[in-house]
Amino acid sequence: MLLRSRMVLPMTAPSVEDGAVLISRDRIMAVGPYRDLVGASSGPVVDLGDAVLMPGLVNAHCHLDYTHLAGHLAPPRRFTDWLQGVLGLKAEWSFSEFADSWLAGAGELLRSGCTSVMDFEAVPELLPEAWHGTPLRVLSAMEITGIRSGRQPGDIIEEALGRFERLQPLPSGKALALAPHAPYSTRPELLKLSAVAARERGMRISCHVAESMDEFEMFMGATGPMYQWLKGQRDMSDCGKGSPVKHVAGLGLLSPRAVLVHVNHLAEGDLAVLATSGAGVVHCPRSHDYFGHVPFEYETLVGAGVPVSLGTDSLLSVRKSGRGGRPRLSLFEEMRSFLRLHPGVSPKEALRMVTVVGAAQMGWGGEIGELRTGCLADLVVVPYQGSLAEAEAGVVHHPGDVAGVMIGGQWVVGRWGDRPPS
Repeated sequence: MLLRSRMVLPMTAPSVEDGAVLISRDRIMAVGPYRDLVGASSGPVVDLGDAVLMPGLVNAHCHLDYTHLAGHLAPPRRFTDWLQGVLGLKAEWSFSEFADSWLAGAGELLRSGCTSVMDFEAVPELLPEAWHGTPLRVLSAMEITGIRSGRQPGDIIEEALGRFERLQPLPSGKALALAPHAPYSTRPELLKLSAVAARERGMRISCHVAESMDEFEMFMGATGPMYQWLKGQRDMSDCGKGSPVKHVAGLGLLSPRAVLVHVNHLAEGDLAVLATSGAGVVHCPRSHDYFGHVPFEYETLVGAGVPVSLGTDSLLSVRKSGRGGRPRLSLFEEMRSFLRLHPGVSPKEALRMVTVVGAAQMGWGGEIGELRTGCLADLVVVPYQGSLAEAEAGVVHHPGDVAGVMIGGQWVVGRWGDRPPS
């Protein structure tokens, strides 16, 4: 199959006007000008018209099973208040409600051009059915806590790894990772064991770190609302000894396989720790705005060599849109929110954050997130009739759904395939 488009954005090579992508089975065979490739294809030529053809978007952090909880909690005064609200909401939900919410979120991501997601799984029991219900590539990070249950860290890790075994063999396009939830919600020994398990198995590990001032105060000074709330529920001897970043670093969590979510608060020395470790950071702009966090230090992080991608987080921490309408999962929305607060960043750099950088953080660099010979044929078609010189900005500001989505050489959204939009 040869796909022809007014503009092709490979992301790791210059854009191509009147470009084309040659696909065989699930892989990209060539990318270049249409005139150079039209004679190389023995299959059908699909003219996508006035559109930008680019890699499928990569969402480096999400909570799909919270999708239907959008709008249930107003932006809180303190992060700890929100956490307590979330626990209350989750306690009221049934398994089927979580499963329906997960699949609804997966559909929203597909329609908005996302082809791959790292998802924190709070209800892993729904995975076998949910995985088969979406063509999305999903890196399912098993969320691990342990404060409220009081169970021993060794037992918790053993149970998680046992669940991994029961999920084998994995469906195509699905993978597993470990996700100790956050330093405040896991005991130090559990973080340490999670890091060891991930390292021994060559797996990705992801963790919410330094998300809020409440968390920062708890670890830096053994004080604040989170400290007061948790002091009757967990051993607080790990508090008052340094920043959340230094805390997880000291427990062996940081490595090139680690993906830290948020990192909104940096203490002196944290930047060097992150840069030396090779760990990546995921920024979630709309969630950041919802909580009114301090400005995200993007320029500081990337200037030190720390890779930063974008994620949607969950819709439980996204403000209602427009006139109070329900928000939706969309990396286009995240890019626009990010660029409003970081006007010095180019649209091209924002697009790299949701393609090349996210793919590398998920361990799929060189496979997805770019259009290059040998990569998987995960592509998105974005309608565009503006100036070719402004195509990248036009893509970032694209409203609504995309025109088409291909995953592994198969159309999963759009009029060119047999499958209607989810």
